Amino acid sequence: MASSESTSATAERSRASARRRRRASAAREAAAPNPTRVEILKSAAVAFRRLGYHGATVEQIAAALNMKKGNLYYYFHNKEEILFACHQYSLERLLALLDEVEQSGMLPDEKLRRLIFNGVHTILDELHGTALFLDLEALSPGHLKTIIAGRDQFDHGLRRVIEEGVRTGVFSEGDTKLRSFAILGALNWIPRWYNPEGPATSGEIADRFADFLLAGLRPRS
Repeated sequence: MASSESTSATAERSRASARRRRRASAAREAAAPNPTRVEILKSAAVAFRRLGYHGATVEQIAAALNMKKGNLYYYFHNKEEILFACHQYSLERLLALLDEVEQSGMLPDEKLRRLIFNGVHTILDELHGTALFLDLEALSPGHLKTIIAGRDQFDHGLRRVIEEGVRTGVFSEGDTKLRSFAILGALNWIPRWYNPEGPATSGEIADRFADFLLAGLRPRS
């Protein structure tokens, strides 16, 4: 009888100890940082910009957020999925901007300036220099197809704005496709050389690029 009681008491102490460990673990989990997906993407974008996609590790991305690598996998299965989410986030922002601009009553040159200015802001400030065309070769075929489709959707919207400008005389006649490619190429190369600590802010760069690119489309007097 005594032996049975002793065994029962030992089992109860073991269960109580397990409950204390679970409570302690839950407390630590509650106290741990709980970043949003966007914060993770911004941390990843900084790492990708500084080290390159292949040079940045999941551990570095998590450490910048005071997270453990295992916690990061709660949001993303692997690093390639994080890269895809970075591209997707930027594209969604730009496509929302395109929709807003096309539905506005602005003149074509005002629409294009808004697209260029906010495009630079999205590329440089939203995800700290992750270009929409950067490291595409690292994406899986399915993810790559999705990003290319979104990129083409923005490109075609840009062409519509340019064509509207040509029809209304705001822009000169020219190859709309090449003009759109030139604008997108110029914008997406910015993160290759942009330095957040440099003399020009992202807003100043956006303004100057808008001036240069729009000047190239206007009719020559």
